[in-house]
Amino acid sequence: MFKSDQEIPLLKNAIYFVRWSAVSVVIGLITGCVGTAFGFGIAAATSFTRAHPQMVLCLPLLGLLILGVYHLLKEDKNRGTNMVIEAIYSDTEISFATAPAIFAGTILTHLGGGSAGREGAALQMGGSIGNQLAKLLRMDEKDKKIAVMCGMSGAFAALFGTPVAAAVFSMEVISIGVMYYAALVPCMFSAFVGAGLASFLGLAGESFSIGTVPALWPGPALSVVLLGIGCALVSELFCILLHRVSVLARWYLRSPYRRIAAGGLLIVLFTFLQGDLRYNGSGMELIEMCFAGEGRPADFLLKMIFTAVTLEAGFKGGEIVPTLAIGAAFGSLIALLSGQEPGLFTACGMLGLFVGVTNCPISTLLLGLELFGYAGMPYFALVIAVSFTLSGYYSLYASQKFVYSKTRTEYINRRRSS
Repeated sequence: MFKSDQEIPLLKNAIYFVRWSAVSVVIGLITGCVGTAFGFGIAAATSFTRAHPQMVLCLPLLGLLILGVYHLLKEDKNRGTNMVIEAIYSDTEISFATAPAIFAGTILTHLGGGSAGREGAALQMGGSIGNQLAKLLRMDEKDKKIAVMCGMSGAFAALFGTPVAAAVFSMEVISIGVMYYAALVPCMFSAFVGAGLASFLGLAGESFSIGTVPALWPGPALSVVLLGIGCALVSELFCILLHRVSVLARWYLRSPYRRIAAGGLLIVLFTFLQGDLRYNGSGMELIEMCFAGEGRPADFLLKMIFTAVTLEAGFKGGEIVPTLAIGAAFGSLIALLSGQEPGLFTACGMLGLFVGVTNCPISTLLLGLELFGYAGMPYFALVIAVSFTLSGYYSLYASQKFVYSKTRTEYINRRRSS
């Protein structure tokens, strides 16, 4: 029987849907289990350090232990999230050892009070799991890339409890201006399975109450636009700081062992001068302080410094939660200066910084809706649009591509600014 042009694509789409539904559920279950174990491990390490602040003194030794773990697993040249991003648009391979290496390294970093996040680590673990499953199923190179994004989504969602944002972020972060829509079903299914399994196992997702949200009038709207401009500048400053600290550390301390030990000693010194653990760890406690109106003017600058030294010295973890903490502190400061309620501006600051350093506006808006609810959506959209447009081509990820211009309808295909 003669088949119309529509029947063959329908059959292909049905096969694709059934196949990837099964694969994404498997990846979601695996990443959900691993992400849950990782989340509980981070929570235990953080609680122990908060109860025993003297653990910060062990950070240089823990740094050397981290390098030992990476050397033992033959991951000395592991480039973290950049390697995962490159695996999607090139033939870069993600080793099986990436997952256990970043798992152990991030927990050790948090145990010593290093200023690092966890979601970046989840992206690496998820990417590694997706890559290994693709090899096991003998997928071709194109399907392997979908499996990597699928793993990233599942692990991110399990750890943070924001499945929609996690699914879209994995597709959006690779090449700005181009979305990998072929991964939509796998990423979405994997994210919801991972988040659901983590919730079932007792790992609570993140959410915040922003309090009263004013109607969208010119006064508060203008204040949020100004906050977006400030977030763009702070996001550029943060990316430049990370890059400059990295260059200086590698120039003056060529040995990774000396570099991580020196970075650990600096964090010990900074913590001693600060007098508490306000800027240590991922930054969730700092975010909660900002929502409660307990932010300090210098919080965002000091958190940036702690994070840059920790990550560029060689400690392991992610940049996402520290970025949110920096944004929360900056938003809280602007609320104080403008006489606004801290809740809405803290939330907007978090989203403004996140979009400024990741260049993912759709994911950022979805993240805001999942973390803070729908009430503040008009303000979220404003701060995201302004910060994304004005933050230039800076990025947390050196491997991120800008396929299309942010300000003109033209193809540019460039990497981040330094």
